Amino acid sequence: MKKRMIIASLLLGMAVVGANAQTAVEGNKFLDNWSLGINAGGTTPLTHSAFFKNMRPVVGIGLNKQLTPTFGFGLEVMGSFNTTPSATAIDNSNVSLLGMVNLNNFFGTYTGTPRTFEVEAVFGIGWLHYYVNKGMGEDLNSMSTKLGLNFNFNLGESKAWTLAVKPALVYDMNAMGYDAVYFNSNRAAWEITAGLRYHFKCSNGEHHFTKVRPYNQSEIDALNAHVNRLRGEVDQNAAALRSEKQRANDLETALNECRNKAPEVITNTIDNSKKTLESVVTFRQGRTTIDASQLPNVERIATYLRSHKDAKVVIKGYASPEGSAEVNERIANQRAEAVKNALINKYRIAADRITAEGQGVGNMFDEPDWNRVSICTINE
Repeated sequence: MKKRMIIASLLLGMAVVGANAQTAVEGNKFLDNWSLGINAGGTTPLTHSAFFKNMRPVVGIGLNKQLTPTFGFGLEVMGSFNTTPSATAIDNSNVSLLGMVNLNNFFGTYTGTPRTFEVEAVFGIGWLHYYVNKGMGEDLNSMSTKLGLNFNFNLGESKAWTLAVKPALVYDMNAMGYDAVYFNSNRAAWEITAGLRYHFKCSNGEHHFTKVRPYNQSEIDALNAHVNRLRGEVDQNAAALRSEKQRANDLETALNECRNKAPEVITNTIDNSKKTLESVVTFRQGRTTIDASQLPNVERIATYLRSHKDAKVVIKGYASPEGSAEVNERIANQRAEAVKNALINKYRIAADRITAEGQGVGNMFDEPDWNRVSICTINE
């Protein structure tokens, strides 16, 4: 019988380990998942006695260690009190080494947090000591076996406390040392207790195991390499961002200088020998309207056309190289049209004597800003 018990315990332990081999959990260090509990209830013989009439109170304390979410062990000390006149208040004590199997996790899957209600199978062996009144002989010792179930209610959000109802059978295996070791119902007693157990905090910050995804070394190496690549990209992006910020500051400085720069007025003299006349009208950056300072250049063309009735004028508008080609082409055309409209509306020059053309970006002058112009050329 003893060999059968040992083999059954080994098989159960192997099954528990196998059931949890694929479970990756945190909080499984040596100092993790310890708990301390107290129990109180009653004990009564299993056979040949009235259940309640022969019941005696029993109290105890237990220290438990959970090895995995399924398997654990504990050391328990229980003592039963006499209810009949006796010189010893304690009838017997039982010190047991217990194994515990969480049946919910054994047959199901541990989710990372204890369930509100769980059932544990309890089994173990112990030292059963009988206290004998003085003068009636020496105290007696026996081997004990405990088999039972714990109906656990895990309390609170952190599951730090467990309230349990614990029915069990406790066997005196060798009749106070007088018989061979075997299970005999006549030497067994019911032990029904209720207990409160506190689970100490683990290294993972919880009062229980937490479930994590298992990684192998190749996955860890790949993740580390990916993290290092991302860090390199972050450094490169930070350097590029600093460079772009500096460039933006330089452009803003150049823009402010252009805005504060006085407009350049470029005039060409009349070459009477060639019977031609050119006049340059300068525009501000991005503008297509004629500044008051440029009106004398427009009026020179109008005066010449009034004095020479057969003369015509060709107006070519230009833009400086800033901006896109599409925008520059539009601005150049609008600048030519602005001078044409001024000649027609302000100086009453006939429209058929004026030709306005947009030329896009100008390259007549080395200074880019000087190319924001409309050049008026008289044709005899």
